[in-house]
Amino acid sequence: MEGIGMEFLDFSSYDWDTWTAFFKEKWIIIAIALVVLFLIIKIVKTVVKWLLVIVIVAGLVIYSGYSLDDVKELGSKVTSSVKQEALQAMVTSAKDAKYEAKADGSFVVSTSLLELSGKLGSNEVALSFQGVELGKFEVDSTIKTFIEQAKQNG
Repeated sequence: MEGIGMEFLDFSSYDWDTWTAFFKEKWIIIAIALVVLFLIIKIVKTVVKWLLVIVIVAGLVIYSGYSLDDVKELGSKVTSSVKQEALQAMVTSAKDAKYEAKADGSFVVSTSLLELSGKLGSNEVALSFQGVELGKFEVDSTIKTFIEQAKQNG
């Protein structure tokens, strides 16, 4: 896994003063919510459990004063970091990539960390990084190079 970092765990761009102030002001509510969540997870064994968990988490987010846009922004930062990490892994592991053409016109390029799948002629591929689906990507020069290298590898 040489060359692969954990950039998505880099919290240096987060506003820690805001989070610290929030936790200091709302610590009792957060503690109560966590206890209730743990009780729900332990006791309730159905879909209702997850509905209750979602309601409590949503209530905390609303109560905190942060908008859903703030939460989405944090999620998009993590997602973009993971995608960047996957593209970096693609570049570093291209020499080990294996190309497999399927009868239906689709293909799979795989390494120990990545799996890229798509259809010939399509401008979009699906990418999995360490077994986790990252979604669809538009084929760019990095992805084209990765596919070509995999074809040459056999």
